[in-house]
Amino acid sequence: MSVSYDFSDKVVVLTGAGGVLIGKFAEEYAKAGAAVALLDLNEEAAQAKADEINALGKGKAKAYKANVLDKEALEAVRDQVYSDLGQVDILVNGAGGNSPKATTDNEFHSNDLDADTKSFFDLDQSGIEFVFNLNFLGTLLPTQVFAKDMVGREGANILNVSSMNGFTPLTKIPAYSGAKAAISNFTEWLAVHFSHAGLRVNAIAPGFLVSNQNIDLMFEADHETLKPRGEKIITNTPMGRFGKAEELIGGVFYLTSEEAASFVNGVVLPIDGGFNAYSGV
Repeated sequence: MSVSYDFSDKVVVLTGAGGVLIGKFAEEYAKAGAAVALLDLNEEAAQAKADEINALGKGKAKAYKANVLDKEALEAVRDQVYSDLGQVDILVNGAGGNSPKATTDNEFHSNDLDADTKSFFDLDQSGIEFVFNLNFLGTLLPTQVFAKDMVGREGANILNVSSMNGFTPLTKIPAYSGAKAAISNFTEWLAVHFSHAGLRVNAIAPGFLVSNQNIDLMFEADHETLKPRGEKIITNTPMGRFGKAEELIGGVFYLTSEEAASFVNGVVLPIDGGFNAYSGV
């Protein structure tokens, strides 16, 4: 895509950058002139994306192994980023995900469920803790580590990644929905907390995009025929289709551009094809 935003001389740190979505953000920031630090627990995936970005010959990309739930490890990565790329201007908190251990088999509880159906009462505590910690603490801890030196830096800002689940919880995934709601709330809290220190904090709330993480939930084995859950999503998305990763970039760039959004603070921006606006009738 052609980009009208200029992030030359900016250093952008992105967590979860080994994934398709945040990796795409990193690529587009680099195309717009930024130096990008791709943080991911899967160092191999982050490195592959960094290599791909560097091959484009625009911006600069470096990969770092990072556990967003380990503050000390994050501090070591931060120091390395400073050494390699310089002080951070933009932090994108993109690490997150769900787990089958925190997902029910049924949308609605019934007293007639068979013994093999995983109900709300069967959800695994460790699975719930994993999902909530990965999403919420995985946003809070990188913010503690990187924002400490972003405060007072002109144009510095933070972008969190929430979800449609943050507005209205989806069935079957209570931990993920609750964690994304917490990220939306935390975004607003941070925006207020840092407002006198010149550090803006916003979030995007993507709608439904097809990714490696969710394709088997949306589609049958042929990856063409929609499952009932995929049909429901399309039916309740007024634009009648899934989104594409590149369709998030305009919102990402807008919110993190000091020139375009210097007075935008504490916003959670839906990018969802109208899903959040639609009541279903």
